[in-house]
Amino acid sequence: MSKRALILIDIQNDYFAGGKWSLEAMQIASTNAARVLAAARAAGDKVIHVRHEFEGKDAPFFAPGSTGADIHPLVQPLAGEAVVLKHQVNAFLGTDLKAQLDAAGIEQITLVGAMSHMCIDAAARASADFGYATTVIHDACATRDQAFEGRSVAAGQVHAAYMAALAFAYASVVSTEQYLAG
Repeated sequence: MSKRALILIDIQNDYFAGGKWSLEAMQIASTNAARVLAAARAAGDKVIHVRHEFEGKDAPFFAPGSTGADIHPLVQPLAGEAVVLKHQVNAFLGTDLKAQLDAAGIEQITLVGAMSHMCIDAAARASADFGYATTVIHDACATRDQAFEGRSVAAGQVHAAYMAALAFAYASVVSTEQYLAG
């Protein structure tokens, strides 16, 4: 049995064009995530989909029960693939994600999804802190422009800064092509 797991984080409709919180390059990232997903399924790796819902009626996006909170069709779970519902940025916080990984004997985790500077960052750091060998597929992740102290920070810069930080001490950060090549 494989000791690897692919975790797809928040690849949900609201992050796509026309959604309530669209991300730059989400279509490209999700297409790459779908390629990684197909490879994980073919290899017999554990696949876990993480889906975020905000609690309460004032959700800015990912409102409970909305189509925006649904997992995007490109990466729909198959029967038998776990779907973890989270209400926090970190997919490990307040969920049974770690218990599922440990029960399956997982040692290596690969992460794809959104947003690079939030949920991917939090999951990668937690994964490494829990002792899993962690890989982030950088071109299968997406984010959006940010602002800080009156300055705009372009999505590409936000993404690059977070991938650089993760690559420094928390994860192997590779492209889809590098990952699929082995």
